[in-house]
Parts: sequence; structure tokens; C-alpha cells
Amino acid sequence: MLRDLPLHPPSASTFAGQVDGIYFFALVVSIVFSLLIAVLIVAFAVRYRRREGHEVGEPVHGSLWLEIGWSAIPFAIMMAMFFWGTKVFFTVIRPPADAIEYQVVAKRWMWKFQHPNGQREINDLHVPVGTPIRFKMTSEDVIHSLFFPAMRTKADVLPGRYTTLWFEATKPGSYYLFCAEYCGAEHSRMIGRVIVLLPHDYETWLSGGAGIKSPEARGSELFTAFACNSCHQDASTLRGPALAGLFGKPVALADGGHAVADDAYLRESILNPTAKLVAGYSPVMPTFRGQVNEDDLMQLIAYIKSLQPAGGGAATPQRAGFDGEMP
Repeated sequence: MLRDLPLHPPSASTFAGQVDGIYFFALVVSIVFSLLIAVLIVAFAVRYRRREGHEVGEPVHGSLWLEIGWSAIPFAIMMAMFFWGTKVFFTVIRPPADAIEYQVVAKRWMWKFQHPNGQREINDLHVPVGTPIRFKMTSEDVIHSLFFPAMRTKADVLPGRYTTLWFEATKPGSYYLFCAEYCGAEHSRMIGRVIVLLPHDYETWLSGGAGIKSPEARGSELFTAFACNSCHQDASTLRGPALAGLFGKPVALADGGHAVADDAYLRESILNPTAKLVAGYSPVMPTFRGQVNEDDLMQLIAYIKSLQPAGGGAATPQRAGFDGEMP
């Protein structure tokens, strides 16, 4: 029955039931207390109304237990909602370690999705049932918000930085996706579909994109095209630090501080190389702002993340990172 209500979309993710649970609990509590207060207001207005024009009210001595009750009961309910909501919140924002990463670039008025194998879609998104999917998202222009009603998850998509959301689909079918942040005159057109497929159907669909290059492969081409390899070879010691094994490692900076080489750090190092200058290197790298778009940045970062040092060793934290000499 709830499936037919316009304000209650189908439930199609592993945590959708948890989100619905806290929502309906809060809704029931709100309705019950609203009705209780309304009834008491009417009852007291009738019961204690002035019957004669000369009547004067008498002071009422309160009840300690009554006051404790009407303070303690709402407090207990609110605390239950708080801790329950906190638990659901952390479930929704923390993708599993084995989640597969998809890339999302928002642009007025479309959603651009890229699968791990390089397959691209606009406004449509095919995903397999039973697979946790993590979306790394950014915007080319203004603030957007990717909203999957059936999955009960939503997150802002911001220009100049990466945000994430995730879900694991549980039911095959076609579901809506929306932009939930007003982004301009044609905001209402920024809609799409999530097509959830059984695993073998998803693999069949992916096979239709034969010959498509993965983000890492495309990033490798860009890395060479922008001559990044001329300064960031594994044995590089003069112009730019080595990048193999860099991702996720601490980087010593010229100002004495440290940074973690995550997606945001790599992005900033490409677009603003002097923002976090690596210790031991000169600020000789030019900015690539305006030369690479958000799609290319994601491909470059995917390639850098895939690089491993020769022999499987870890990169040296004090020498790893961008200095200002990446591509």
C-alpha cells in the first residue's frame, strides 16, 4: 500500500528500511504529541473557562511528579531518536571497504556517470544487485545534490571538491534519481534513472561497451600527453617526486606540516601546485587549471592511485607527493 503513496517511494537499498524506521518513528511521535497537545488545549479551555463575569482564578500548586514526567518522557524520546538517528547516519555515510567506486560529474543539466571499466552514461545509471557502490562526485559549475529516493540517500555535489555517497541495491528495477539542490532555471530537467540489474544481466550490459578504456588507462594517456612522466618517474629526485605508492600516504611539506595524499590532495596539486609544496622540491610545476576538466582530473587521479612502487615497496613519506611538477 505504501508503495502507491507519492511521498513514499519504493525501498531498494540495504539501509532504506533503517531510514524509513527512524522517519516513521519521528512522524508517529510528532502526530501523537500534536494531537495530545491540541486535545489538552481544548479540554482545559472548556474545563477551566470563566463561567461568571466576576470569577477570579485561584493559584494552582504544581505537582513535582507531573513536572518530572512531562520533562523526562520527551527527553527520553528525543534521546532515543538522537542515538537511533546517529546510528543510521553513520551507516549511510560510511561505505564498506569493498565498495566499488563509480565516478560522477554533475553539470547543468545532466549527470555524467562512469563505471569502473570506463563505461559512461548520462542521466541513466546501471548498477548490479547486491554490490556496494561508492560514488566519488564533483561538479563542473554550481552546487548540485544527487538524490536516490528509493535508496534513501542524498549528498551535495560541490564544485572544486569531492564528496561521496554509497548504496547497495537490493531489488532489480528502474528508480528515479534527482538533483535535490536548486541549480538554475532548468533544475527540474536534471533527472535520471537508476536501472538495477541482476549480476549476470549487468555483466551482459557492460559487455556492450567493448573497447572502452578504464579510468586508469585513460589517465595513463593523459599522464603522458601532459608530460607528467618527464618529472614524476619512479626514480625522480630532482624536478618532481615519484608518485608510485603515493596514494594514502603522509606527505612532508615544505612549511613543516604534513598532508595525506588523498583524492583532494592530488586534485589540488594538479590545479594549484604551490598550495602544498612538498619538502625538498622547488615550486617549478605550472598549474593545469583550465587545461583539464573534471572528467580528466578523475582519470588522472585514478591512474596515480593505481601506481605501485617497483618491488611492491612503500613510497617514502618525506619525498612522496607533488611539488609542483606534475604533468
